[in-house]
Amino acid sequence: MPTNTNDNNPKTFKSGFISIIGKPNVGKSTFLNRVIGEKIAAVSYRPQTTRNKILGITTTNSYQMIFIDTPGLHTPKNKLGEFMQYQATGGISDGDIILSFVDSAHPYDPETTKGILVINKIDTINKPDILPLIQQYSADFPHIFPISARTGEGVDELISYLISILPIGPKFFDEDTLTDQPEKVIASEMIREKCFKLLDKELPFGIAVEIEKFKTDEKNIIHIDANIFCEKNSHKAIIIGKKGATLKEIGAQARRDIERFLGEKVFLQTWVKVRENWRNSASQLKNFGYINKE
Repeated sequence: MPTNTNDNNPKTFKSGFISIIGKPNVGKSTFLNRVIGEKIAAVSYRPQTTRNKILGITTTNSYQMIFIDTPGLHTPKNKLGEFMQYQATGGISDGDIILSFVDSAHPYDPETTKGILVINKIDTINKPDILPLIQQYSADFPHIFPISARTGEGVDELISYLISILPIGPKFFDEDTLTDQPEKVIASEMIREKCFKLLDKELPFGIAVEIEKFKTDEKNIIHIDANIFCEKNSHKAIIIGKKGATLKEIGAQARRDIERFLGEKVFLQTWVKVRENWRNSASQLKNFGYINKE
C-alpha cells in the first residue's frame, strides 16, 4: 500500500471520508478489508451481505483515510431492506470523496454517475476487454480505475490517487484505530459471514447474530456467547446441520477469524434461535442494532 512519511505536520496532514457506493455484490467490502489490512466487513458472493455503514480507517504519518462501506443500492422488500437502503444513500452524502463501484462483468449502469469510478473484478474478464469498459464510462467519469479487490491488482494506483486529492485536515481517529465498530460487532459480523459461506444457497437472508456475552477471563481468553437468529424452524435445522456439524463448522471458522482480529485466544459458543419475520419487525431490527440514526 502506498505510504508517505512526513513528520505529521498539522499544516500538511491530509484526511478525509471516502464513501464506497454501488449495487449489491460489486466487491465494496472486499475492497475495504484489503485497504485496511484486516477483515472488518462481512464478505460473501451473495448480494446485500453488508447491512450497516462501516468505517474502515487507515493512517500514516501524512494522511488518514476513513472509508465508509455501505450496503448495496437496491429496491427494499422489507423493513431490513429499508434500513439498508437508508444506510447506503446516507453514505453518499457523508463522503468527501465518492468511489462508485461497478462489476466488470455487468453491463453499463447509467445510474452510477458519482465521483470516481472503480471497475472491480477485472480478474474475472479478459484483459483486452478492460479498455472498452473504460471507454463506456468515460463520458460520465473523468477518473476511472480498473481494479481487482480480491487480488489487489490496480488497488495501489487507486490509493495513490486518493492520497493526492485528500484535503488538508485533522486526524479524526487514533493511529491504531481500524474501524468505528465495537469488537463485539466485528465478532457478530464474522459469525454471520460464515453462515452465508457455509449455508450457500440453502438459506434466505433472514439471519441475524446477537452477541450475548463478550468477556475476557483472568487468562486473557475471550469468552463469546452468540445467538444466531433465523425466521423458521426449518431454517434452524439447516443451520445446525446433521448432528450439529454445520453449526460446529460455522463456529470453528468464525473463531479463527475473530482470534486473528483480536490477537487473543477465543472460546466461542453459538446457539440457533427462531424469531419469525424479524426482518419486518421494527422492534426486532432495533434489538439487532439496525437503527437509522438521523
